[in-house]
This record gives sequence, structure tokens and C-alpha cells, in this order.
Amino acid sequence: MTDPRSLTVREAARQIAERRLTAEALAAAYLDRIEARETMVGAWQYLDRERALADARRRDAEPTRGPLHGIPIAVKDLIDTVDMPTAYGSSIYRGHRPAADASCVALARAAGAVVLGKTVTTEFAAFTPGKTANPRNPAHTPGGSSSGSAAAVADGMAPLAFGTQTAGSVIRPAAYCGCIGYKPSFGLINRAGVKPLADSLDTIGVLAGTVEDAAFFAGVLSERPALRHLAAPSDRPRFGLYRTPMWDEAEPATAAALDAARAALERAGAAVAELAIAPEHYGLAEVQNTIMGFEMVRALAYERTLHSAELSPRLAQMLDAGMTIGADEYDRALARAAEARAGLDAFFGSCDAVLVPAAPGEAPVGLGNTGDPIFNRMWTLLGVPCVTLPARWADNGLPTGVQLVGRIGNDPRLMACAAFLERALAKP
Repeated sequence: MTDPRSLTVREAARQIAERRLTAEALAAAYLDRIEARETMVGAWQYLDRERALADARRRDAEPTRGPLHGIPIAVKDLIDTVDMPTAYGSSIYRGHRPAADASCVALARAAGAVVLGKTVTTEFAAFTPGKTANPRNPAHTPGGSSSGSAAAVADGMAPLAFGTQTAGSVIRPAAYCGCIGYKPSFGLINRAGVKPLADSLDTIGVLAGTVEDAAFFAGVLSERPALRHLAAPSDRPRFGLYRTPMWDEAEPATAAALDAARAALERAGAAVAELAIAPEHYGLAEVQNTIMGFEMVRALAYERTLHSAELSPRLAQMLDAGMTIGADEYDRALARAAEARAGLDAFFGSCDAVLVPAAPGEAPVGLGNTGDPIFNRMWTLLGVPCVTLPARWADNGLPTGVQLVGRIGNDPRLMACAAFLERALAKP
């Protein structure tokens, strides 16, 4: 019998709806993988096998709820779940039980999804790591803050997972672990019930094994049919290649991954044009950091003022730095971001998507830090949709991802271009 984990999400849902596969069998296959690998990977903060199987059996006993009926998902432990603890990666909230599901979890359950458990997040989605290792090479970081979600999906422990991104917390771990990471346009997926870090930046994203699965999941949650039913480009897609003002931070692995992606696109018949650095993009990584620092001081006011002894030294230092940012400096940063956002149409020009680095290079060695979001900060600040996919694999088992960015609100076109690149990279 074929391992049901090899099915796409859409095909698994179809087989469950047609009673050719049970939700229980699908959940059990993923739970067995978790049992075999979790000691090494450490992706899960909370897991209850019997609860998940009982939920799957309920799906088998009831009419089809929606397009995710019977599909197992993982939920980042920054996102509220009414029936499972949600600790936000902090000892302050150990054992905390929210009064309600976050909007995205409620919508996924309403569509029939089965929540397997909660995946590890860094402390409050900042930079202090949890226990998770990179499933491709456990001596290396999985990235963060969506560490557990990326590791779980990359290791075949779940077909879909929720992540969040304020700087680079979906794209970077997906690039390091070798799965699809999709940060939609800002606000596409409702954030109610997600612990805030920086209100003007926080974005719910998804992790998946394929571009189509990622688009399908986000499309269901956001009621966007064009994402649910991704259409192939009707003509040759036009790509820009953009090395960004941060190119000096790119390591040889990232340069090679971009070259590989460009070559694959051109072999597949796509047009790829190198873009000049836009003057308004200089300094945007620092602008994002300023806005994040100012906003996180206020988002974590309760924890900072009443539980400072329980914060990690790294987070305490970030909050101290944020306290030095005045409102005038913050307002100037917001104005810079708005100015750069206004120039996006001219920047994209005739391009359907722009190919950029996803991370400085392969996942760094060690579990004491989660890597640098330098190639993600600018795009999160601008609110554009982003997706990463692996473009290169090293002898040590580690992938190097590339990132595609698209126009705000035109997520279906971006994801169609990503699917085109995915197919191009799969060809020898």
C-alpha cells in the first residue's frame, strides 16, 4: 500500500471524501513518522496521539465539512488553540489554555482539518531558540521563529503547518529545512488569536511540501478561489533577478542557488531579467528593525513590566534596544516604508515575480541561534507576498532556498510563478 503521506493535500482530501482513505489512517501515518523521528528533530511542543486519532475518527464518522476534511495540520505554538496549551515559547505561559481558537485554527477546523499538535516557536517569535534541530542535519539550526513548523513539514511529520513572520520567520526556516514557506500579502490570513510581536509587520504564513499545497491551504483560509485552484501561467512568466542592497551578505551557497534557479527558469522558457538596485530599497532592513523594535516593546508590555526575570537575555536586550527608539524615529521609519511601498509598481515593471535570496546561505551550524533574516526584513516591511523553495542541495544534506516576491494582493500570480519554478527545478 502506498504511504498516504506521499499524497498531495488535495488528493488526500479527495480520497477521504470518496471513502478510499480514512482520516484516521492518514493521521496515523503522520503520527508514526513523528514517533520515529521526534527524539532527533524536536519539532513538537505539544502532542497527544490519542486526541489526534480520536479527532480523525470523528471526521470519518461525519459528512465532509470542507476542502481540508481529514487533513492533518500543525499549529505554531504562538497561535491560540482552545483544546491544547499555548505557551508562546515562554515559561511565563507554561500550561496556558486560551479561551478560544485563533481565527486561522477555527477556520481550518471548520474546513475539516485535524490538528495534530503544537509546534515549537522561538520565545514570543523573536530570536531565542527552542529545542528543534534541522531535520536534514541535526547539527544545524532549523531557523526561526517557525522552527517546529518548518522542521515538521520538511521531515514528513505533517503535510501543512501554520507559521508567522515578522522579519523572516516563515521564509528563513523553510529555506533552511527544505520545504515550501509562503508568507502571503500582509493581512491575507486573519491574525485574531495570534500573540502579537509587531502589529504592522506580523503576518500568518503556511508551510507545506509543495507550492500547490501551500497555495491551497492559504486559499481555503482566505476564501481565495484563485489560490485554491492554482492555474498555470497562460504565457511565459516574466521574472526579475534582484540581488538586493544586502547582496554582500550572500554566501556562495545562496549565489549558487540563485544561479541554479535562473538557469532552470530559462531552460523552461521563462524570461529572466536582472534588475538594478532600487534607490528607495537602501536601508529598508534597518527601517524594518526600527519598526519592529518600537512595536515589540509595546506588544510585550505586560511581560516586560511584570515578568522581566522570566525573559531570555537575548529578548531582554532587544526590548532594551527598543526602549531607546523614540516615537519620532518610529514615525520616520513608517514614512520611509510607505514611500518604498508606493514605488513597488515601478519596481516590478513587467515582471510577474522577482527572484531574490531567501537567506544568507545554508542553515548555520549549532542550535544556539536561528540565523539572520537580512534577506527577509525588507519584503516583510513592504507587505508583499513571498515564497521560498529549495533550489540546491549540499553533500551535507542541507538545502539552500531561493525566494520569489510578488505584487501586494496578487498572491495567485506569485504562487503560479512559484509552481512554474518548482517544476523547472525538478527537471534534470
